[in-house]
Amino acid sequence: MAEILSDFEVVIPKDENIDFNPVEDGKTFYENSLIKARALWELVHAPVLADDSGISVDALGGIPGIYSSRYAGPDFPQGKADGSKCPQEDQNRFLIESLNKKLESVDFESIRNSAQFLNGPRSAHYTCAMVLYLGPDRLYVSQDTMEGALIEDISMARGNGGFGYDPIFYLPQYDKTAAQLTADEKNAISHRGKATRSLLKIIDQVLR
Repeated sequence: MAEILSDFEVVIPKDENIDFNPVEDGKTFYENSLIKARALWELVHAPVLADDSGISVDALGGIPGIYSSRYAGPDFPQGKADGSKCPQEDQNRFLIESLNKKLESVDFESIRNSAQFLNGPRSAHYTCAMVLYLGPDRLYVSQDTMEGALIEDISMARGNGGFGYDPIFYLPQYDKTAAQLTADEKNAISHRGKATRSLLKIIDQVLR
């Protein structure tokens, strides 16, 4: 985000010694993004950018979606009751195994021919909802996706860049996982990069 907004100074809460951890209890990426934006604006009363993002697997009905950071496998798709989190490697493995199990029980052709599945039965996408919050009655929203597919086995995970589910998120047009992209490649096609560039057009108008 800082690279795309290079003409502006981007400051995160910890840079200002702000203890910031609002409860994200929204039902959508947008709602969680708005919760964070509004909560931080109430503390700083300055322009705020906040985002919420996650990965959704189409054949799993969008799981884990807004629960991506809390996902703990098929038994705890919305996270464990005690709030503890799984290591990322376990989350990646659980997600692949859940998709593989699902695909064993459905008709591949019905999925392959569905417009919802842009990259075949293993189709998945990242979503980013971003809010530019200038006050209670003045805010702007951008939401976008990065389309791809899950790899078939955790042993196929590749790349050291990015974070989260990136090593298992395959991009056919690059023949790479998201974790193998350069920073410039990722900024060009990522859900967060696209959402940030959309809001940059507004930021240029209202903050200069």
